[in-house]
Amino acid sequence: MSIIEALIFGIVQGITEFLPISSTAHIVITQILLGYQFPGFGFEIYLHFASILAVMIYFRKDLIEVIRGFFNYFTNRSSYNRTQFYFGVYIIVATGITGVLGMLLEGFIGASLKTPPFIAIALAVTGLFLIIIERFVRYGKRTERDMTFKDSILVGLGQTLAVIPGISRSGATLVTALFAGLSRETAVRYSFLLSIPVILGSSVLALGDFTEGTLVAEVGVVALLVSFIATFIFSWLGIIWLIEFLKKSKLVYFAIYCFVAAIFVYFFLDNSLIIEL
Repeated sequence: MSIIEALIFGIVQGITEFLPISSTAHIVITQILLGYQFPGFGFEIYLHFASILAVMIYFRKDLIEVIRGFFNYFTNRSSYNRTQFYFGVYIIVATGITGVLGMLLEGFIGASLKTPPFIAIALAVTGLFLIIIERFVRYGKRTERDMTFKDSILVGLGQTLAVIPGISRSGATLVTALFAGLSRETAVRYSFLLSIPVILGSSVLALGDFTEGTLVAEVGVVALLVSFIATFIFSWLGIIWLIEFLKKSKLVYFAIYCFVAAIFVYFFLDNSLIIEL
């Protein structure tokens, strides 16, 4: 992989990972446009790890609060510790649902779901649900203190849909969390923190590539370093931008983008291609 390709992949991954526009779809589109096929799962998960590192550092105070409150609750049943304890439990529940169902559904995702036409349809579906949640569902006001197991189950089920190429993980979690009646701020925070265990768990799939040296041999040390740094930086910028954007603007703009991307993928990419994700 050339340095320019590594930089492009890092920028694309970083910008799209946490926006509700499907990073997987954009990585696939970038591979097609550059004519470069990833050597297995390793490189994509490697980039995801850079993104998740940005989340962990950016939300370090939130993480510490949840972890500290979770364990302190066993000895101090204060209202604050109770909120943090159950918020941690809700993250675990949603992660467990996504993990189990994701592994079960992975085997049913055949080659027909890995083609540009299907990815275009999935992008359009993402856009459609963003419009529905923005235009037809009133935002709730419930915070972490008011969350229930039902919320975590719904979000876990929604997040599971992201195993389908073109369905945005962040979009799915945001939509289901808002549909469940959570406030926009709580939904965004829950979505970001929920991404940590999900992506870290999927990173286990790449261990073979690292231990066998396949990833280093195929991509190159310098390209790996460049792509990691680029992904980290642009993931950080993406997090900041999304949080600020949602304070002032609407999800419908992401929906419009998804529709435009879907049209591009459907009409301008080779529909006979089957992408190995």
